[in-house]
Amino acid sequence: MTDTTHDAVILGGGLAGLCLALQLRGEFPGMDIVVLERRAHPLPEAAHKVGESTVEIGAHYLADTLGLHEHLESTHIRKFGFRFFFSEGRSDLEEVTELGVREVLPTPSYQIDRGIFENFLGEEARRRGIDFRDEVRVTGFTLGTHGAMHQVRCTDTTGTAHTLQARWLLDASGRAGMIRRKLELTRDNGHHANAVWFRLNDRLAIDGWSDDAEWRGRCTPAERWRSTNHLCGPGYWTWLIPLASGAHSVGIVADAAMHPIESMNTFERALAWLDTHQPALAREVAGRQDKLLDFAFFRDYSYGCARMFSADRWALTGEAGAFLDPFYSPGTDFIAITNTYITELIRHDRAGKPVAPYARLYERLFGSFYESTLALYRHQYPLLGNAQVMPIKVIWDYAYYWGVLCQLVFQQRLTDATLFAELAPELDRARALNERMQAFFIRWHAASQRRNPRVMLDQGELPWFAAMNATLHDALDDAGVRARLRANVALLEGLAATIVERASADGGEAMRETMDDLAGAPSAPALFRAA
Repeated sequence: MTDTTHDAVILGGGLAGLCLALQLRGEFPGMDIVVLERRAHPLPEAAHKVGESTVEIGAHYLADTLGLHEHLESTHIRKFGFRFFFSEGRSDLEEVTELGVREVLPTPSYQIDRGIFENFLGEEARRRGIDFRDEVRVTGFTLGTHGAMHQVRCTDTTGTAHTLQARWLLDASGRAGMIRRKLELTRDNGHHANAVWFRLNDRLAIDGWSDDAEWRGRCTPAERWRSTNHLCGPGYWTWLIPLASGAHSVGIVADAAMHPIESMNTFERALAWLDTHQPALAREVAGRQDKLLDFAFFRDYSYGCARMFSADRWALTGEAGAFLDPFYSPGTDFIAITNTYITELIRHDRAGKPVAPYARLYERLFGSFYESTLALYRHQYPLLGNAQVMPIKVIWDYAYYWGVLCQLVFQQRLTDATLFAELAPELDRARALNERMQAFFIRWHAASQRRNPRVMLDQGELPWFAAMNATLHDALDDAGVRARLRANVALLEGLAATIVERASADGGEAMRETMDDLAGAPSAPALFRAA
């Protein structure tokens, strides 16, 4: 048996844990960090984990905060944004509404092969002097209280037992959620959905699914396959995500009540389900059954967590803490946020400051971000097949994301207590307005005519929307950050008024009820022309 003492022990060497280790090493070069990972490295390519699509915060965190830009650009796929087809029961994607961009927007995001990426992270951790141990089984742990050290017990491949004493114990164990389960911190967040997924060892080139020349020529370059393609219907969406290994990830995510998991929890059942709901995709998958790499599912995948950060010097990150939904790919975003808060807690501790007040502040801020993002999903799945409402909801959701949360992350203000106090009225208005708009989308869906015309809705043709993306990396001073956030909240208020006008033209004047106060909002940039 060995008994050693360390500054930090991280339980889990997946995406969250290895990224946290790299961030801590970058901030505190002399810190003694141990990462314990159950799986053996190197990991298999393609058929390793889901969570392959990143969006702006996650991509910025990986590329800029952790310094992995060169690896992402050279080894993974630059994403052609999100793309949505409202194609329930349809084989002719060219004849339905398509939401996406014709040309890639400036701020990059990536499609990541998790096997390739986590192998690289493990190698990079060791190159940077982190004690990364794979094939280690954690057999137990004891949380220290009132300043005491934590203790972790584990065994390696030889059967040798080890006891590690740690000043900080950081749980990145994924859905195993070691600390969360031990302390019974899991909470039902009211969002109930299931997911199944599989990988095929072949490219699903969606651009070739139709011979229609106009449709094939909409995008420059003609590479829709690089998008996270969503084929949507009532209560569900399917994903198509390309991987650098040449494989393609396919998933079905569905409201638990509308599409029970029992209808899709084997590959054969999933293929039959696709044949009914997304026959174009079913046709492509059926022709590649011999190239199936894996199949898995999660039941009731979304959950909350009562505590993420403790004054007793433990913390949770990634799926070891809370998980929202794969729609909009927020997983890596929230890893970035929690890892940044953990890094700052450790900074305060190393400076001899009390951790408790900062742990309370970061808990409150994280909870606010989590709840605001959860509102985008909870009770919203019935809308997914509505080609009139859903494109406008996507524009709203992205304006809210780019306009508020992205600003806080890109401008490095996640821990700026002074800013949060000063802008509390504006941020509270934005949060409350987002909650109202999510309820409004449900009402609009109920009244909508649900037209689904052949049309390309190009987000890049909305100048204000493209500008929000293009300016995310602007370097702003204190006054500039405050001005940007205030301007974005005002834009959201005007956008909400414009959306109500659009909904009234579709669902009738009753759509204005409860939203009359928005009539005085400043005029907002235009939406897509009504089809």
